[in-house]
Amino acid sequence: MKRNQFHIPEGVIYLDGNSLGPMPKAAAARVQQTVVDEWGDMLITGWNKAGWFHQPGVLGNRLATLIGAPENTVVLGDTLSIKVYQALAAGLQMRPDRTVILSDSGNFPTDLYMPDGLLKTIGRNIDLKIVAPEDIEHHLDENIAVMMLTQVDYRTGRLHDMADLTTKAHAVGAVALWDLAHSAGALPVDLGNCNPEFAVGCTYKYLNAGPGSPAFIYIRSDLTDKVEPALAGWMGHSSPFAFDTQYTPAPSIERMRVGTPPVLQMAALSAALDVWDDVLMQEVREKSIALSELFIVQVEQRCPQLTLISPRNSEQRGSQVSFAWEHGYAAIQALTSLGVIGDFRAPDVMRFGFTPLYIDEQDVLNAVAIIEKVINERIWDQAQFIQRAAVT
Repeated sequence: MKRNQFHIPEGVIYLDGNSLGPMPKAAAARVQQTVVDEWGDMLITGWNKAGWFHQPGVLGNRLATLIGAPENTVVLGDTLSIKVYQALAAGLQMRPDRTVILSDSGNFPTDLYMPDGLLKTIGRNIDLKIVAPEDIEHHLDENIAVMMLTQVDYRTGRLHDMADLTTKAHAVGAVALWDLAHSAGALPVDLGNCNPEFAVGCTYKYLNAGPGSPAFIYIRSDLTDKVEPALAGWMGHSSPFAFDTQYTPAPSIERMRVGTPPVLQMAALSAALDVWDDVLMQEVREKSIALSELFIVQVEQRCPQLTLISPRNSEQRGSQVSFAWEHGYAAIQALTSLGVIGDFRAPDVMRFGFTPLYIDEQDVLNAVAIIEKVINERIWDQAQFIQRAAVT
Protein backbone atom coordinates (compact mmCIF):
# COMPACT_ATOMS: atom_id res chain seq x y z
CA MET A 1 0.00 0.00 0.00
CA LYS A 2 2.68 2.50 1.06
CA ARG A 3 5.92 0.54 0.95
CA ASN A 4 7.76 3.20 -1.04
CA GLN A 5 7.17 5.67 1.80
CA PHE A 6 9.12 3.61 4.34
CA HIS A 7 12.81 2.97 4.77
CA ILE A 8 13.08 -0.83 4.79
CA PRO A 9 16.70 -2.01 4.55
CA GLU A 10 17.53 -4.06 1.48
CA GLY A 11 16.99 -7.78 2.06
CA VAL A 12 14.87 -7.34 5.20
CA ILE A 13 11.34 -8.64 5.71
CA TYR A 14 10.07 -6.63 8.64
CA LEU A 15 7.47 -8.44 10.73
CA ASP A 16 7.97 -6.46 13.92
CA GLY A 17 5.95 -3.30 13.34
CA ASN A 18 3.84 -4.38 16.31
CA SER A 19 6.87 -3.57 18.48
CA LEU A 20 8.58 -0.72 16.62
CA GLY A 21 7.37 0.60 13.29
CA PRO A 22 9.93 1.29 10.54
CA MET A 23 10.95 4.84 9.72
CA PRO A 24 8.84 6.76 7.20
CA LYS A 25 11.26 8.21 4.65
CA ALA A 26 9.87 11.69 5.24
CA ALA A 27 10.62 11.53 8.97
CA ALA A 28 14.37 12.11 8.66
CA ALA A 29 13.91 15.27 6.61
CA ARG A 30 11.14 16.51 8.91
CA VAL A 31 13.28 16.04 12.01
CA GLN A 32 16.26 17.62 10.24
CA GLN A 33 14.11 20.62 9.36
CA THR A 34 13.00 20.92 12.97
CA VAL A 35 16.58 20.70 14.20
CA VAL A 36 18.15 23.11 11.72
CA ASP A 37 15.43 25.55 10.64
CA GLU A 38 13.46 25.66 13.87
CA TRP A 39 15.65 24.82 16.86
CA GLY A 40 18.78 26.04 15.05
CA ASP A 41 17.52 29.32 13.57
CA MET A 42 14.49 30.14 15.68
CA LEU A 43 15.94 29.06 19.01
CA ILE A 44 13.40 29.62 21.79
CA THR A 45 11.08 31.56 19.49
CA GLY A 46 10.22 28.19 17.91
CA TRP A 47 7.66 27.63 20.64
CA ASN A 48 5.56 30.31 18.95
CA LYS A 49 6.91 30.63 15.40
CA ALA A 50 7.04 26.90 14.69
CA GLY A 51 3.99 26.06 16.79
CA TRP A 52 5.82 23.70 19.12
CA PHE A 53 3.64 24.60 22.09
CA HIS A 54 0.40 23.56 20.39
CA GLN A 55 1.68 20.34 18.78
CA PRO A 56 0.31 17.98 21.46
CA GLY A 57 -3.25 19.06 20.63
CA VAL A 58 -2.79 19.55 16.90
CA LEU A 59 -1.26 16.10 16.44
CA GLY A 60 -3.76 14.70 18.93
CA ASN A 61 -6.58 15.76 16.60
CA ARG A 62 -4.85 14.15 13.63
CA LEU A 63 -4.42 10.91 15.55
CA ALA A 64 -8.04 11.08 16.75
CA THR A 65 -9.25 10.33 13.23
CA LEU A 66 -7.44 6.97 13.33
CA ILE A 67 -9.10 5.87 16.56
CA GLY A 68 -12.62 7.17 15.95
CA ALA A 69 -12.39 9.95 18.51
CA PRO A 70 -14.08 13.36 18.25
CA GLU A 71 -12.01 16.50 17.84
CA ASN A 72 -10.31 17.87 20.96
CA THR A 73 -10.50 14.64 22.95
CA VAL A 74 -6.92 13.41 22.38
CA VAL A 75 -3.65 14.98 23.49
CA LEU A 76 -0.07 13.75 23.12
CA GLY A 77 2.95 13.79 25.39
CA ASP A 78 4.93 11.88 28.00
CA THR A 79 5.08 8.07 27.98
CA LEU A 80 2.39 5.43 27.90
CA SER A 81 3.08 4.53 31.53
CA ILE A 82 2.36 8.13 32.55
CA LYS A 83 -0.85 8.17 30.53
CA VAL A 84 -2.00 4.90 32.12
CA TYR A 85 -1.36 6.43 35.54
CA GLN A 86 -3.27 9.60 34.67
CA ALA A 87 -6.30 7.81 33.26
CA LEU A 88 -6.48 5.25 36.06
CA ALA A 89 -6.15 7.87 38.78
CA ALA A 90 -8.90 9.95 37.17
CA GLY A 91 -11.14 6.91 36.85
CA LEU A 92 -10.73 6.05 40.52
CA GLN A 93 -11.62 9.62 41.48
CA MET A 94 -14.86 9.21 39.54
CA ARG A 95 -15.85 6.16 41.64
CA PRO A 96 -14.75 7.08 45.19
CA ASP A 97 -16.90 4.44 46.90
CA ARG A 98 -15.71 1.45 44.87
CA THR A 99 -12.90 -0.86 45.83
CA VAL A 100 -11.64 -2.86 42.82
CA ILE A 101 -9.66 -2.28 39.62
CA LEU A 102 -10.36 -5.12 37.19
CA SER A 103 -7.75 -6.19 34.64
CA ASP A 104 -6.61 -9.40 32.95
CA SER A 105 -3.55 -11.61 32.89
CA GLY A 106 -2.92 -10.74 29.23
CA ASN A 107 -2.37 -7.08 30.03
CA PHE A 108 1.06 -5.56 29.42
CA PRO A 109 3.17 -5.56 32.61
CA THR A 110 3.53 -1.78 32.84
CA ASP A 111 -0.27 -1.47 32.83
CA LEU A 112 -0.23 -3.59 35.98
CA TYR A 113 2.83 -1.99 37.55
CA MET A 114 1.33 1.50 37.36
CA PRO A 115 -1.81 0.71 39.40
CA ASP A 116 0.33 -1.14 41.92
CA GLY A 117 2.39 2.01 42.46
CA LEU A 118 -0.67 4.27 42.36
CA LEU A 119 -2.52 2.24 45.00
CA LYS A 120 0.41 2.55 47.38
CA THR A 121 0.16 6.35 47.30
CA ILE A 122 -3.51 7.33 47.24
CA GLY A 123 -4.53 6.07 50.66
CA ARG A 124 -7.59 4.11 49.58
CA ASN A 125 -8.32 0.46 50.20
CA ILE A 126 -8.49 -0.69 46.57
CA ASP A 127 -7.63 -4.11 45.15
CA LEU A 128 -6.20 -4.85 41.73
CA LYS A 129 -8.06 -7.93 40.53
CA ILE A 130 -6.41 -9.82 37.65
CA VAL A 131 -8.41 -12.56 35.91
CA ALA A 132 -8.14 -14.56 32.71
CA PRO A 133 -8.99 -12.48 29.60
CA GLU A 134 -12.01 -14.61 28.77
CA ASP A 135 -13.40 -14.17 32.30
CA ILE A 136 -13.54 -10.37 32.45
CA GLU A 137 -17.29 -10.05 31.96
CA HIS A 138 -17.98 -12.62 34.70
CA HIS A 139 -16.16 -10.43 37.23
CA LEU A 140 -17.88 -7.16 36.42
CA ASP A 141 -19.99 -6.12 39.40
CA GLU A 142 -20.84 -3.11 41.56
CA ASN A 143 -17.46 -3.27 43.33
CA ILE A 144 -15.51 -2.43 40.17
CA ALA A 145 -14.32 1.17 40.01
CA VAL A 146 -12.31 0.85 36.78
CA MET A 147 -12.12 -1.88 34.16
CA MET A 148 -8.61 -1.45 32.74
CA LEU A 149 -7.80 -3.55 29.66
CA THR A 150 -5.50 -3.62 26.66
CA GLN A 151 -7.60 -4.26 23.56
CA VAL A 152 -5.01 -6.52 21.88
CA ASP A 153 -2.95 -8.91 24.01
CA TYR A 154 0.71 -8.16 23.36
CA ARG A 155 1.74 -11.83 23.52
CA THR A 156 -1.02 -13.69 21.70
CA GLY A 157 -2.79 -10.97 19.71
CA ARG A 158 -6.10 -11.91 21.37
CA LEU A 159 -8.63 -9.15 20.65
CA HIS A 160 -11.12 -7.98 23.24
CA ASP A 161 -14.54 -6.79 22.08
CA MET A 162 -14.17 -3.21 23.26
CA ALA A 163 -17.74 -2.15 22.54
CA ASP A 164 -19.28 -5.15 24.29
CA LEU A 165 -17.10 -5.03 27.40
CA THR A 166 -17.46 -1.26 27.72
CA THR A 167 -21.24 -1.62 27.62
CA LYS A 168 -21.10 -4.33 30.28
CA ALA A 169 -18.78 -2.25 32.46
CA HIS A 170 -21.14 0.69 32.23
CA ALA A 171 -24.09 -1.57 33.11
CA VAL A 172 -22.56 -2.10 36.57
CA GLY A 173 -21.44 1.51 36.88
CA ALA A 174 -17.73 0.93 36.26
CA VAL A 175 -15.38 3.24 34.35
CA ALA A 176 -13.80 1.79 31.18
CA LEU A 177 -10.12 2.41 30.41
CA TRP A 178 -8.58 0.92 27.25
CA ASP A 179 -4.95 0.66 26.20
CA LEU A 180 -4.74 0.88 22.40
CA ALA A 181 -0.99 0.30 22.07
CA HIS A 182 -1.53 -2.67 19.72
CA SER A 183 -4.70 -1.31 18.13
CA ALA A 184 -4.02 2.22 16.90
CA GLY A 185 -2.91 1.96 13.29
CA ALA A 186 -3.57 -1.78 13.19
CA LEU A 187 -7.35 -2.07 13.12
CA PRO A 188 -10.44 0.13 13.09
CA VAL A 189 -11.12 1.69 16.49
CA ASP A 190 -14.31 3.63 17.18
CA LEU A 191 -13.98 5.34 20.55
CA GLY A 192 -16.84 7.70 19.79
CA ASN A 193 -19.35 4.87 19.51
CA CYS A 194 -17.76 2.43 21.97
CA ASN A 195 -18.01 5.23 24.54
CA PRO A 196 -15.27 4.42 27.11
CA GLU A 197 -14.32 7.16 29.51
CA PHE A 198 -10.59 6.83 28.80
CA ALA A 199 -8.14 5.39 26.29
CA VAL A 200 -4.37 5.56 26.04
CA GLY A 201 -1.78 4.34 23.58
CA CYS A 202 1.66 4.77 22.06
CA THR A 203 2.78 6.02 18.65
CA TYR A 204 5.96 4.02 17.98
CA LYS A 205 4.36 0.72 16.95
CA TYR A 206 1.86 0.69 14.07
CA LEU A 207 1.92 4.51 13.87
CA ASN A 208 5.67 4.47 13.04
CA ALA A 209 6.75 7.61 14.92
CA GLY A 210 10.04 6.19 16.16
CA PRO A 211 11.53 4.90 19.43
CA GLY A 212 10.51 7.04 22.38
CA SER A 213 7.76 8.86 20.49
CA PRO A 214 5.02 10.35 22.69
CA ALA A 215 2.00 8.53 24.03
CA PHE A 216 -1.58 9.75 23.79
CA ILE A 217 -4.56 9.96 26.09
CA TYR A 218 -8.24 10.21 25.19
CA ILE A 219 -11.00 11.46 27.47
CA ARG A 220 -14.66 11.16 26.49
CA SER A 221 -15.90 14.57 25.37
CA ASP A 222 -18.40 15.01 28.22
CA LEU A 223 -15.59 14.56 30.76
CA THR A 224 -12.72 16.62 29.34
CA ASP A 225 -13.48 19.66 31.51
CA LYS A 226 -14.35 17.62 34.62
CA VAL A 227 -11.50 15.14 35.10
CA GLU A 228 -9.10 16.11 37.88
CA PRO A 229 -5.49 15.40 36.80
CA ALA A 230 -3.51 13.40 39.35
CA LEU A 231 -0.31 14.73 37.78
CA ALA A 232 -0.73 18.50 37.83
CA GLY A 233 1.95 19.44 35.31
CA TRP A 234 2.84 22.97 34.25
CA MET A 235 1.77 22.31 30.66
CA GLY A 236 -1.69 21.23 31.83
CA HIS A 237 -2.37 24.51 33.65
CA SER A 238 -5.10 26.77 32.31
CA SER A 239 -2.54 29.62 32.03
CA PRO A 240 0.94 28.09 32.23
CA PHE A 241 2.71 31.36 31.52
CA ALA A 242 0.93 33.19 34.31
CA PHE A 243 3.22 31.15 36.58
CA ASP A 244 0.52 30.86 39.21
CA THR A 245 1.67 28.87 42.24
CA GLN A 246 -1.80 27.33 42.51
CA TYR A 247 -2.76 24.72 39.91
CA THR A 248 -5.86 25.34 37.82
CA PRO A 249 -6.42 22.68 35.12
CA ALA A 250 -6.96 23.77 31.53
CA PRO A 251 -10.68 23.68 30.60
CA SER A 252 -10.12 20.99 27.94
CA ILE A 253 -8.16 17.84 27.08
CA GLU A 254 -5.06 20.04 27.49
CA ARG A 255 -5.34 19.45 31.24
CA MET A 256 -3.83 16.00 30.65
CA ARG A 257 -0.56 17.48 29.45
CA VAL A 258 2.21 17.09 32.00
CA GLY A 259 5.76 17.77 30.86
CA THR A 260 7.41 19.70 28.04
CA PRO A 261 6.45 18.10 24.72
CA PRO A 262 9.21 16.17 22.89
CA VAL A 263 9.50 18.48 19.88
CA LEU A 264 11.87 16.36 17.81
CA GLN A 265 9.80 13.21 18.31
CA MET A 266 6.65 15.11 17.42
CA ALA A 267 8.27 16.17 14.17
CA ALA A 268 8.77 12.48 13.37
CA LEU A 269 5.19 11.75 14.39
CA SER A 270 3.90 14.50 12.11
CA ALA A 271 5.69 12.90 9.14
CA ALA A 272 4.40 9.46 10.16
CA LEU A 273 0.79 10.68 10.32
CA ASP A 274 1.12 12.07 6.79
CA VAL A 275 1.33 8.47 5.58
CA TRP A 276 -2.18 7.82 6.92
CA ASP A 277 -3.90 10.76 5.25
CA ASP A 278 -5.51 8.71 2.46
CA VAL A 279 -5.54 5.28 4.14
CA LEU A 280 -8.78 3.53 5.12
CA MET A 281 -8.43 1.54 8.33
CA GLN A 282 -10.95 -1.08 7.20
CA GLU A 283 -8.81 -1.76 4.13
CA VAL A 284 -5.73 -2.08 6.33
CA ARG A 285 -7.60 -4.52 8.54
CA GLU A 286 -8.79 -6.68 5.66
CA LYS A 287 -5.30 -6.92 4.17
CA SER A 288 -3.63 -7.64 7.50
CA ILE A 289 -6.08 -10.50 8.10
CA ALA A 290 -5.34 -11.94 4.65
CA LEU A 291 -1.59 -11.79 5.28
CA SER A 292 -1.94 -13.30 8.75
CA GLU A 293 -4.13 -16.14 7.49
CA LEU A 294 -1.63 -16.98 4.75
CA PHE A 295 1.19 -16.94 7.30
CA ILE A 296 -0.61 -19.28 9.71
CA VAL A 297 -1.46 -21.82 7.00
CA GLN A 298 2.07 -21.86 5.62
CA VAL A 299 3.86 -22.06 8.99
CA GLU A 300 1.64 -24.87 10.28
CA GLN A 301 2.17 -26.88 7.10
CA ARG A 302 5.94 -26.43 7.02
CA CYS A 303 6.89 -26.10 10.71
CA PRO A 304 4.60 -28.38 12.75
CA GLN A 305 6.93 -27.99 15.74
CA LEU A 306 5.47 -24.53 16.33
CA THR A 307 2.20 -24.16 18.22
CA LEU A 308 -0.20 -21.38 17.32
CA ILE A 309 -1.21 -19.46 20.46
CA SER A 310 -3.02 -16.61 18.71
CA PRO A 311 -6.78 -17.02 18.21
CA ARG A 312 -7.42 -19.01 15.06
CA ASN A 313 -10.48 -16.91 14.30
CA SER A 314 -9.12 -13.76 12.61
CA GLU A 315 -11.99 -11.67 14.01
CA GLN A 316 -10.67 -12.39 17.50
CA ARG A 317 -7.08 -11.47 16.66
CA GLY A 318 -5.22 -8.20 16.24
CA SER A 319 -2.61 -7.64 13.54
CA GLN A 320 -0.06 -10.13 14.86
CA VAL A 321 0.43 -13.89 14.95
CA SER A 322 2.23 -15.69 17.76
CA PHE A 323 3.64 -19.20 17.90
CA ALA A 324 5.07 -20.93 20.94
CA TRP A 325 8.22 -23.04 20.75
CA GLU A 326 10.74 -23.99 23.41
CA HIS A 327 13.61 -22.67 21.25
CA GLY A 328 11.73 -19.53 20.23
CA TYR A 329 14.35 -17.05 21.40
CA ALA A 330 17.18 -18.66 19.45
CA ALA A 331 14.97 -19.07 16.40
CA ILE A 332 14.07 -15.37 16.37
CA GLN A 333 17.76 -14.43 16.61
CA ALA A 334 18.59 -16.76 13.74
CA LEU A 335 15.75 -15.36 11.64
CA THR A 336 16.95 -11.83 12.27
CA SER A 337 20.43 -12.76 11.05
CA LEU A 338 18.82 -13.95 7.81
CA GLY A 339 16.72 -10.83 7.32
CA VAL A 340 13.36 -11.86 8.77
CA ILE A 341 12.70 -9.67 11.81
CA GLY A 342 10.06 -10.73 14.30
CA ASP A 343 10.47 -10.73 18.05
CA PHE A 344 10.35 -12.89 21.16
CA ARG A 345 8.38 -12.65 24.39
CA ALA A 346 9.12 -14.82 27.40
CA PRO A 347 8.81 -17.60 28.05
CA ASP A 348 8.54 -19.10 24.55
CA VAL A 349 6.57 -16.79 22.25
CA MET A 350 7.63 -15.94 18.69
CA ARG A 351 5.68 -12.86 17.54
CA PHE A 352 5.15 -11.66 13.98
CA GLY A 353 3.34 -8.46 13.04
CA PHE A 354 1.54 -7.88 9.74
CA THR A 355 1.34 -4.32 8.51
CA PRO A 356 0.10 -4.06 4.92
CA LEU A 357 1.44 -0.53 4.63
CA TYR A 358 4.80 -2.17 3.82
CA ILE A 359 4.28 -5.98 3.88
CA ASP A 360 2.73 -7.98 1.02
CA GLU A 361 1.94 -11.60 0.18
CA GLN A 362 5.33 -12.28 -1.35
CA ASP A 363 7.03 -11.05 1.82
CA VAL A 364 4.97 -13.54 3.81
CA LEU A 365 5.87 -16.44 1.53
CA ASN A 366 9.55 -15.52 1.55
CA ALA A 367 9.52 -15.17 5.34
CA VAL A 368 7.93 -18.59 5.85
CA ALA A 369 10.54 -20.20 3.59
CA ILE A 370 13.28 -18.77 5.82
CA ILE A 371 11.45 -19.78 9.00
CA GLU A 372 11.21 -23.34 7.66
CA LYS A 373 14.92 -23.35 6.93
CA VAL A 374 15.85 -22.02 10.38
CA ILE A 375 13.63 -24.50 12.22
CA ASN A 376 14.05 -27.67 10.18
CA GLU A 377 17.76 -27.29 9.46
CA ARG A 378 18.42 -26.36 13.13
CA ILE A 379 20.15 -23.12 12.19
CA TRP A 380 18.86 -21.73 15.48
CA ASP A 381 21.03 -24.21 17.42
CA GLN A 382 24.18 -22.10 17.54
CA ALA A 383 25.77 -20.35 20.51
CA GLN A 384 25.47 -16.92 18.89
CA PHE A 385 21.68 -17.28 18.75
CA ILE A 386 21.14 -18.88 22.15
CA GLN A 387 22.94 -16.19 24.16
CA ARG A 388 20.33 -13.74 25.53
CA ALA A 389 20.72 -10.05 24.78
CA ALA A 390 19.51 -7.23 27.06
CA VAL A 391 16.50 -6.59 24.81
CA THR A 392 14.66 -9.71 23.67
